[in-house]
Amino acid sequence: MKRIDIAYGGDHYSVGGRSLTELQDEILTGLAQGTHWLQVNDGEGEPRPSYLLISAGVPLALIPIPDDAPEVSGDEMWDDEGHEVHL
Repeated sequence: MKRIDIAYGGDHYSVGGRSLTELQDEILTGLAQGTHWLQVNDGEGEPRPSYLLISAGVPLALIPIPDDAPEVSGDEMWDDEGHEVHL
């Protein structure tokens, strides 16, 4: 998998180097404990580690991006670890 895109709070984040199942398990385990800080990538060019507070009732979408998926924007590219890169 190229990366997993995440829609949260009207913004776009990503996670690289993990499987969808692994990420889902982390989120479900965190929710079972009440809340959980999920580390994601944010930023253009050089990504910044960011943390999303996961809790019940907060909408979150996971969008798996397969290795062979074409990029949808001419300005955006992703490296092998799921970091967004702008040229």
